[in-house]
Amino acid sequence: MTEEVQQWLKENALPLESLNAGASRPAHGDLEPLREVLGEVRVLGMGEATHGTAEFFRLKHLLLRFLVREMGFTALAMEASASAAQAIDDHVLHGTGDAVGALTGLGFWTWRTREMLDVIEWMRDHNRTVPKESAVRFVGIDPQRCGPSLAALAAALRTLAPERADITGGLLGTLADARPGSLADRGPRLLAVARDLVRFLEEERCRLAERAGATPVEDALRHARTILAAADVAARPLRGDGEETGALAARDRHMAQAVISLEERTAGGVAVWAHNGHISTDRYAGDVPAMGHHLRNHYGAAYYALGLLFGEGAFRARPGNSATRPPRKHTVSAAGPRSVEARLASVIPGDHIIDLRAGRTRPAVAQWLESRQFVRSFGAAVPRVTYRFHMAPTVLAREYDGLAYVARSTPSEPLG
Repeated sequence: MTEEVQQWLKENALPLESLNAGASRPAHGDLEPLREVLGEVRVLGMGEATHGTAEFFRLKHLLLRFLVREMGFTALAMEASASAAQAIDDHVLHGTGDAVGALTGLGFWTWRTREMLDVIEWMRDHNRTVPKESAVRFVGIDPQRCGPSLAALAAALRTLAPERADITGGLLGTLADARPGSLADRGPRLLAVARDLVRFLEEERCRLAERAGATPVEDALRHARTILAAADVAARPLRGDGEETGALAARDRHMAQAVISLEERTAGGVAVWAHNGHISTDRYAGDVPAMGHHLRNHYGAAYYALGLLFGEGAFRARPGNSATRPPRKHTVSAAGPRSVEARLASVIPGDHIIDLRAGRTRPAVAQWLESRQFVRSFGAAVPRVTYRFHMAPTVLAREYDGLAYVARSTPSEPLG
């Protein structure tokens, strides 16, 4: 990193004095310069280098408050089950149900945390005080874990089309907890059944609406389309096969489509909460077009990808590749000198945000942004020992519009 790049970072970094979302000053003081940076942005991707860092939750909570209160954003789109998230949306909008139960119902340990509960409780408190059109929504965008949609559609079909109501115990029922690529061995048949159900509801929409009303039919069709998306992800080979798109790529494509659909029916902007790999405007895992890649193609500069990095400390993740082992604490020391994290820390040691777009017109900065570097990237599970040394290659200019750096990571706090 040249002295010119170091000087640019010092001059353009936005220091974060506190990640405490409960304090009024950071929400309206520290982040105030983002008003100009995000002025034309409709969709803000808020990433994370781990799913189990408490400081990432707190920073995104802080950002969400600012976006909602100061920038007119009206939706939070989560890397969480599209069908299970409806319970949280109902809670933050209308106060129905229990927030802890709804978070547990998402089915992912990553979101079942004290920090996420704080976000949900704030959203509910905020919505109590604003007009209906200004309320902020909680929307899941991940087609995985469509059990609630299967149950809701089965109940609707018992009235609309009883002969088709037995869906939870058949082939479609296997989708309730299916993971990407996990049902590839029965993919063609599974997709055919899901497509047939959507086609039936579309073709019979008017006739069914005459009998039961338009709203139940539209709700049933929405659930059927969610189930079809879940089938599309579960039924493909994980990495693709020849010309066929793989399950990972299909998942990101569906998540991007869900964000676009949400933005089109939302008055304000949309904040997207997902892993760095998903909000990136390029590819992840080598060749998978990220959700952010699709969003950049659709929105251009109106999509802003903010990657979140950390210097050192601990985070929660499952050990190994197990989907059943409980998550535990993992610790890492400061990243090596070739990492982006080390270079940021050497110039601005504390927590901060840097708008990378502002440096692209400076030749020396642009060259640094276009160079191949390395960042930490951990998913919901990490290898038992080698995770400490894992670094992912990155070209910042291709993947992110901005970076947030947290000097020290501590593990997220699980709920009971």
